[in-house]
Amino acid sequence: MIHQLAAVDKRAKISKNVIVEPFTTIAGDVEIGEGSWIGPNVTIMDGARIGKDCKIFPGTVISAIPQDLKFDGEDTRTIIGDNTTLRECVTINRGTKALGYTKVGSNCLIMATSHVAHDCIIGDNVIIANGCGIAGHVEIGDFTVMGGLSAVQQFGKIGKHTMISGGSLIRKDVPPYVKVARDPISYAGINSVGLRRRGFSNEKIFEIQKIYRAIFQMKMNVSQALAYIEKEMLPTAERDEILQFIQNSPRGIVKGYGTGKDSN
Repeated sequence: MIHQLAAVDKRAKISKNVIVEPFTTIAGDVEIGEGSWIGPNVTIMDGARIGKDCKIFPGTVISAIPQDLKFDGEDTRTIIGDNTTLRECVTINRGTKALGYTKVGSNCLIMATSHVAHDCIIGDNVIIANGCGIAGHVEIGDFTVMGGLSAVQQFGKIGKHTMISGGSLIRKDVPPYVKVARDPISYAGINSVGLRRRGFSNEKIFEIQKIYRAIFQMKMNVSQALAYIEKEMLPTAERDEILQFIQNSPRGIVKGYGTGKDSN
């Protein structure tokens, strides 16, 4: 199933039922899972570990060395989960010694010309639209949807089930379950449509809304809001996840409703 015009190193571990189209180059330290399709003119370099049933479209480059001047040739990885699609001209760099790998989860869609830099961790079921730039050491939670031409500053964190408006510049962390939009980027409500699609009950959605009203709309600073939430709201998995995310955000979270000020 490997085209005669593809250049595949004999040391590469290619599972059964993998299709490799012409003019693709695959290095020796590469593993590709069953049922994956590797389109024409793809370059897969040393350190790539690609899961089952993935689709890699033309022009994509996986596991090139990091664009980081501190990189010194260390043995690192790029890990791609099962059933993930990388569209045309996506680039994903492998990790540095700081983490050792760059990881994209399962069931993800990364659209054309987007870039994922070294040492990033992208969760499962993530959609990244065309032309996004993900800088080094960024973490993106499960079920995030990122609009096209958005960019995330290095070391940024985006919580799960978030919706990022197209053309956004993310300099602050984005907590879970919210939408962010506007310029400069700010909180724009919770991602209620996405949560309903994923089976969240109306009661759970209302609970999340109450938490974010306290953080962004009750004229308290973040420290006061977190103390209020811990005291006044019953502990749940979602409540505790939001609190932990914000408490562990050294750069602070995005600003609130039209305040013009950072929310921390």
